[in-house]
Amino acid sequence: MQTILSGIKNTGTPHIGSYLGFYLPLARLYEEKVKGRSDFKLNLFIPDIHALTVPLDAKKYKEMAADTMQNLKLYAACGIDLSDPNVVVYRQSRVPAHSELCVLLNNFTSFGELSRQTQFKDKKDQATTVGLFDYPVLMAADILLYGAKFIPTGEDQRQHLELARDIASRFNNKFGDIFTLPAALKDQVEFAGQEEPVRVMSLSNPNNKMSKSVTDPKGTIDLTDSAEVATKKIMSAETDSVGNIKLNKKDQPGIYNLLQILAIFSGSPLKDVESKYLGSDKYGELKKDVAEVISSFLQELEDRYNSISDQEILDALERGEKKANEVANQTLLKVQKAVGLRE
Repeated sequence: MQTILSGIKNTGTPHIGSYLGFYLPLARLYEEKVKGRSDFKLNLFIPDIHALTVPLDAKKYKEMAADTMQNLKLYAACGIDLSDPNVVVYRQSRVPAHSELCVLLNNFTSFGELSRQTQFKDKKDQATTVGLFDYPVLMAADILLYGAKFIPTGEDQRQHLELARDIASRFNNKFGDIFTLPAALKDQVEFAGQEEPVRVMSLSNPNNKMSKSVTDPKGTIDLTDSAEVATKKIMSAETDSVGNIKLNKKDQPGIYNLLQILAIFSGSPLKDVESKYLGSDKYGELKKDVAEVISSFLQELEDRYNSISDQEILDALERGEKKANEVANQTLLKVQKAVGLRE
């Protein structure tokens, strides 16, 4: 079986942008490639060590375990069966091979390579941690330990994926066929059926992406928001003074964002949604329709989320972490032997 690997950090509360850009595509991939099949398995992990690379408030460190439970329940609520034997669920920190392989791979990765990583360059300042600098090597370890071929990622992680391929190739050239190379980026995109990535923008500032890493409570609809809270945020969303609804991403980003959200959640083509409101100056009607669709979605998600017990998640973790450790330790042993740390 070939391995599909995916994970999302357990910090912050996922929002509708997270759902549309990550949870929903992953759930579709599970339905199409994994469920009821024998050729693929899905490694679904919580990268909790990665979560430490950016300093958090002391309170947030203590909340990480609860955030892990929340994220795994959301996976299940969005349609991934965590009891499926083809789904391996685990926490990164509970598989020590991740950390050890990262240390070993550091010796086959250059300072220059890591310095050129876009995410590091964007965030670099005097307070930047070594953990953030080394983040891509740990990500390479996450992938290479399991021979993962396909890693559905957003645009911001694709440079890291290419680095993982480079590290694996370099190691294999020196020591033989140790690592399975992840598929090339073009094949990754084709496998996942990814088209133009969904970018849901902030409701309060539609020129900025909706993000759980940014303090923007009025502009972000969390997946844990009530229908009432979500409706209030949508009705107060920033639009413009043009008074003419149309698809104009550049000049009317707020209207474009609302039309896009409505199209995706209603399952309608964007142009069809635009045609319903085209030329109208009644922004309130559009906002009301968006609020109704989002409220219905959040209520259904909440019902599914609340039906999942903590014990179901803990049972899935126990099974998954046992399997993950077995596979990861076998790969780590090959690497240790290759570099002379084991006979």
